[in-house]
Amino acid sequence: MQKFRQAYDRFLEVIAVFLITAVTVIVTLGFMFRWAGSSLVWYDEIASISLAWLTYFGAALAALRGSHLGFAGFVNSLPANWRVAATVCASGINIVFFGLLAVMGAKVIQAIAGLSLVSLPWLQQQWVTAVIPIASVLFIIAELLRLPETIEEARRGPLLDAELKEALGGHADEIQAAREIETARERMP
Repeated sequence: MQKFRQAYDRFLEVIAVFLITAVTVIVTLGFMFRWAGSSLVWYDEIASISLAWLTYFGAALAALRGSHLGFAGFVNSLPANWRVAATVCASGINIVFFGLLAVMGAKVIQAIAGLSLVSLPWLQQQWVTAVIPIASVLFIIAELLRLPETIEEARRGPLLDAELKEALGGHADEIQAAREIETARERMP
């Protein structure tokens, strides 16, 4: 499962890097052409669509890495059994939300059949909007892949923020062990 998770992380990371590069190129081209006095007709529409795609795929990557919004401080203030329940509940809410978003996104795709972009009439709106159900499913997969690790971390002790784990590098496990010892000492009479 760990190898699949690493491959999935790499897959999402490659897509995010590609989209960041694409947005950068599109914005740079738009600026250069506008500065030269001959604006690109499609620039504004494609730049905003590219940014939306980057946002959706980036959210799936952030979910896999545990970097999406959360309330670690609140969860950490709970006793161990409640921490686990809160973690499972939060993941469940995310999964249900993105499941509904995927279903509704698919319905939107059906509803806009035949519509095209204003600046590029050959490009169907369905292709543009497909990011919603696709990225929603990717987010659900990320949440499910991360859930066992998150539950185990909640059982062991206070949750560490993803940014803190990244900053600490290999020392995050040592910090977690120290927190567990501190929590155990606080419970002793």
